[in-house]
Amino acid sequence: MLKAPLGWRWRAVRFGALAERRTMSSVGSTPDGADQRSVDILGRLGALLSPRISTKRLAQLCRRFSTMLGAGVDIRTLCQREVERPQPPALRQRMLSIRDAVARGESITEAIEATGDYFPPLFRQMVRVGEQTGYLSEVLQRLAEHYEQRVAIRQRFLATITWPMIQLAIAVVVVGLLIWIMGMIAGTTDVTVDPLGLGLVGTTGLIKYTAFWVLVVLGVFVVWRAAGRGLVWTRPIQRLVLQIPGVGSALQTLAVARFAWALHLTLESGMPLRDAMRLSIRSTRNARYTDHEGAIDRSIAAGHTIYETLTTTGAFPADFLDAVHVGEESGRLVESMEHLAEQYNQQAAAALKTLATFAGWGVWALVAMMIIAMIFRLFFFYLSQITGAL
Repeated sequence: MLKAPLGWRWRAVRFGALAERRTMSSVGSTPDGADQRSVDILGRLGALLSPRISTKRLAQLCRRFSTMLGAGVDIRTLCQREVERPQPPALRQRMLSIRDAVARGESITEAIEATGDYFPPLFRQMVRVGEQTGYLSEVLQRLAEHYEQRVAIRQRFLATITWPMIQLAIAVVVVGLLIWIMGMIAGTTDVTVDPLGLGLVGTTGLIKYTAFWVLVVLGVFVVWRAAGRGLVWTRPIQRLVLQIPGVGSALQTLAVARFAWALHLTLESGMPLRDAMRLSIRSTRNARYTDHEGAIDRSIAAGHTIYETLTTTGAFPADFLDAVHVGEESGRLVESMEHLAEQYNQQAAAALKTLATFAGWGVWALVAMMIIAMIFRLFFFYLSQITGAL
């Protein structure tokens, strides 16, 4: 594990932040009434639909920049090479903007900030700190490890639920074909068979059935994407999911793992404590923790220790808080957070397996219900036909 020089290490944690993050405030009038609602809706759509770099590509970008900066390659040369590399249009456009800004003499931090929300907040702030401290290569290496681990966890989850999702897709297609075929039979025999008991028969029924599943898929995608981007309106949904036995505890473990890793990165980089805590809390992408962001910020600003601050939330497990307390008392909080991050990443892998298992069971249960419903509907239909003929 790479260790940065002492000047890059975290310091003065117990006594609060040494500096504040610069903030930008908009100037101008605020719309009222319907105009304000329109602005809010457009803002939400923009936050949801605006392009962002994928975690996999961000990990690769961090790894390339870290390696080349460590080898002494100039930042302008790096940006030019990234522009020349085959990239998706959105990423290429941002890299062109970054290259041009750096060529004009702007810092890499300013160039990245000018791209808006295309890069995640943790990445932008870590680059700022790395550039200010002169350890940008080390910071990018840590970020590369962080994002590579997230990619690996996601790939394991997707690999586990792939087969159940294929089964669900097959079941959905089979039911759709049955709806259409029963409509064709009804057209030739004047006997209508509704396999689902929902009035879905023939071509019209198939269209309604297909539209329903399209809306379901779109709804799940929107909620998933919005939750990943930290949009406030998803928090009630997250709180509801956290109440599901087994699933809630697995999601909490994943959130604590992300928090521990992000706090380790930010504290080790020398980032001001309040900024480090904000970014770490947001990195959880979990309403159980993001709901406390304001209270945590106020507590740190008041001079309370990290242990005292996190304890008052009631959201963190006791073993995590004990390790934070020992780390603060011994002056080795950065090392403690690194150990916690590794420990909770192992627990996160087990939690991910649990989530995948629950997802698989849920899909199988849905498929089973669809098949059982069709069997009973067809059975009672043919039973009524036989009874009527006797």
